[in-house]
Amino acid sequence: MTSEVMDSKDLSKVDPVFGQASFDNHEQIVFCNDKDTGLKAIIGIHNTVLGPALGGTRMLPYKNEWEALNDVLRLSRGMTFKSAITGLNLGGGKAVIIGDSKIQKTPELMKRFGEFVHSLNGKYITAEDVGMHTEDMDIVREVTPYVTGISEGKGGAGSPSPITAYGVFMGMKAAAQFKYGSNILEDKKVFVQGIGSVGEALVEHLVNEGADVYITDINKEQLEFVSNKYHASIYEGDDLYNEEMDIYAPCALGATVNDETIYRLKADIIAGAANNQLVEETKHGRILQDRGIVYAPDFLINAGGIINVYAELEDYDKQEIIRKTENIYNTTLEILDSAKANNLTTFEAAYKIASERIETRKRENSK
Repeated sequence: MTSEVMDSKDLSKVDPVFGQASFDNHEQIVFCNDKDTGLKAIIGIHNTVLGPALGGTRMLPYKNEWEALNDVLRLSRGMTFKSAITGLNLGGGKAVIIGDSKIQKTPELMKRFGEFVHSLNGKYITAEDVGMHTEDMDIVREVTPYVTGISEGKGGAGSPSPITAYGVFMGMKAAAQFKYGSNILEDKKVFVQGIGSVGEALVEHLVNEGADVYITDINKEQLEFVSNKYHASIYEGDDLYNEEMDIYAPCALGATVNDETIYRLKADIIAGAANNQLVEETKHGRILQDRGIVYAPDFLINAGGIINVYAELEDYDKQEIIRKTENIYNTTLEILDSAKANNLTTFEAAYKIASERIETRKRENSK
């Protein structure tokens, strides 16, 4: 991935879209620009074999367009596998808006983005992600029906964050069952990295179970708030990956398991809400396996959010949302057992199941 903005004369020397490693046969990539509102967005549609591509929109001040493109490609690909392995009739898509959500997000910008979503005629359905909130989806809903995660007062399922956290908690407990022979997390030392809406809800579950919880985040004010509210310990060190711990729960942005951190990490289990935690899925998945670290695939255990918003499309209630999310526990155990029995990494085992479901549907559709 080229990290610097290139001069136009150099573009002929590279493949700026199709040549990206993260491209992975995406069906469609839409670049959205609107001068009046300042909107600069990219919508990635990876696969629609199982159904319309559903995935959230995140707004971040990316360093450059290349970084934004790589992010949307990796995220939309992950959504394909997330929906497939969870048994939902949805494809994989994602959107990113380039900008600082705290100072650049306006109702006008959100409506203009919604108009671009609407122009895809339901092939892509959006929802909230980093830098977005339920009220933003309510604004998008004013111009398109192709949005989920709207407020409960407007007939939606509300914020997906609490359900996402519950699914991660279920996946973590399954990983503990696999590693320790017990899913009880009492007295387990858990480091939660990133305590936004999902991370905070996960902390609550862990503290209620009696885990020894340490938290870290770039937002110091949020750190103090969560620490005081749940009596979690703030990590004061400067090298999280060298700390002794039972469970590492990355809940901020992805790519924290990489060449720099993977050999330093002193954890038995990795189970968190962040997307794309492994920079190189095959390579780093194998290293974790060789080191005896159990990795609960992120696109499986963080699927509670998409289960929550899918309820708006299928019209099922909160009880069914909880039931489907709790089933993440069983699916995680099945994948961990399958990986061990077949000498696969846990990512490979999960990817295999998701891919087989997509290929089966593709054959059915071609008849």
